[in-house]
Amino acid sequence: MFTRNAVFMVIAASCLLATGSIVADDNPRLGEAVSSAEIARMDFTVLPNGDGLPGGSGTAAAGALVYQQNCLACHGTAGKDGPNDSLVGGIGSLVTEQPQKTVGSYWPYATTLFDYVRRAMPYQAPGSLSDDDVYAVTAYILYLNDIVGEDDRLDAETLPEVRMPNRENFVWAYAPD
Repeated sequence: MFTRNAVFMVIAASCLLATGSIVADDNPRLGEAVSSAEIARMDFTVLPNGDGLPGGSGTAAAGALVYQQNCLACHGTAGKDGPNDSLVGGIGSLVTEQPQKTVGSYWPYATTLFDYVRRAMPYQAPGSLSDDDVYAVTAYILYLNDIVGEDDRLDAETLPEVRMPNRENFVWAYAPD
């Protein structure tokens, strides 16, 4: 008859052996190999000065439709009344007891918004928007925050020129060259 300690030791040794064989495997068998084309599609960096922005353009007027089709369910009709993060409002609230960190109140660069939307949105299909659609929905979100006009055309040259309301309130850990 085995004691409880002996049974426990057998079970523990079996678990360790099973785990060891999984860890020793050179191929974790997760997903599929990523093609060079898939890597190239996401291999970009957009800097605050606009370096890395693609061709294309968009206006807030065009972005309203893109927003309705891709963003409304999560962020609401006005960009602040949906179940997910508010994109609009809060300008001037950062110095209050209840700051609102929205695109309009917190983000220092409009190029960051473009880069984020291009990489991560819409939530259910990240990276699926065309560059024109990303420029347009970026313009629309900036328009909702009263930062650009409805017919202002955003592209690789004009987007870096957009002055965000909180741009000067960021402290650089390392001074940019």
